[in-house]
Formats: sequence, structure tokens, C-alpha cells
Amino acid sequence: MAEEKPIHETSSYGKDTPVGRPDIDGRAGVFVPTEEFDINNSTTFRKGAGIVGFGNHDGTLTVYYESNRFDESSLHKWENKARKAYDRMVMSAPTVSKAKFDARFLEQVGTIDGMGINLKHPERLTHWLAVSNLSDTAPEEPVVRWKNR
Repeated sequence: MAEEKPIHETSSYGKDTPVGRPDIDGRAGVFVPTEEFDINNSTTFRKGAGIVGFGNHDGTLTVYYESNRFDESSLHKWENKARKAYDRMVMSAPTVSKAKFDARFLEQVGTIDGMGINLKHPERLTHWLAVSNLSDTAPEEPVVRWKNR
């Protein structure tokens, strides 16, 4: 019988985690930090960031993120931040808003592709935005479809 892993040894990298950088319009994961990620002392991304990415063969995650550091009004809503990070990722655009993480620091809450976002765990995103004091930026529905591209 397999030994049960303590909670601190579990990972969000699972069968639903896309592996490898997606092509244009391809599917990627949507992530939020876990309790193990120290957001208050992070120099990676700011609270409320849109975080998207994919799994690597070594079990880590590569993520692209948008924190709206310059307070652009077009990036106020969380889904717009996620979309901007996604577009950077699929276009392989040069950016400093990219990082590789141990999968235990991020939890996959849904997927994103060229058509929109599908949140499987919208309550985890809602929690992330609430602790970020950005609840007003949350999507209205768990499925967000892009308007005409």
C-alpha cells in the first residue's frame, strides 16, 4: 500500500496540467499561489497577478504572469492580466514576467486557451484575489470567453 504524502509534499502538477509551451491558441494552465508561497516577501509577482503556464518534464512549472505593475486601466480585471500573460507565453515574447517554480508553490485552478478561460476551481481564484485585496477584479463567471480577437 502506498504511503500517504504529508500535505507539504503534494504538488498541483497533475494529469490536467498541460506539458510544454503551447502554440498560439493552445491550452495552458491557470494558477494561483498555494499557502506555501510567501507572497508578502515575493519579488516574483505581486498580489492579484494573472498567472498562466505549463508543466515541465522535470515536474516543475514554467509560468508567465501579469501583475499590472504600472496600473494600466485596461489590465484592472484579472482575466485581462491572465490574457496578457498568456499572449506573451504563446508568442514567446521576451519578458521578465516569467519564472520556473516547484509545483508545490502553485495550484492549478483552470485552463486558458485562444478561446478563453475555464476555471475548474473559481473559489481558489476568488480567495487569491480576496487576500490580494482585489476582489473587484474577479471574473463574473467561471468561464470567460474572449470577444472577437
